[in-house]
Amino acid sequence: MTPAPMDHHEKMRMRAAAFRATRLYPGPVGELVSRELLSWEDFGYRLGGNRLVMDLVDHVLKAQDSHSPEAAA
Repeated sequence: MTPAPMDHHEKMRMRAAAFRATRLYPGPVGELVSRELLSWEDFGYRLGGNRLVMDLVDHVLKAQDSHSPEAAA
């Protein structure tokens, strides 16, 4: 059984989360999360069991940026 590739929408969400992770978590942690998400987009989906990765994408996209004006209010 061959896993189906991610659709365009999933890939765009994953890329957006990877970019945003470096803003949410400056330094090595954000870089690691970003690289992991980009790697998963490239070939990790083939491993199956993507629930944890998609939960991470949801978390990063929903988390409030501490540098944003909304966070200061």
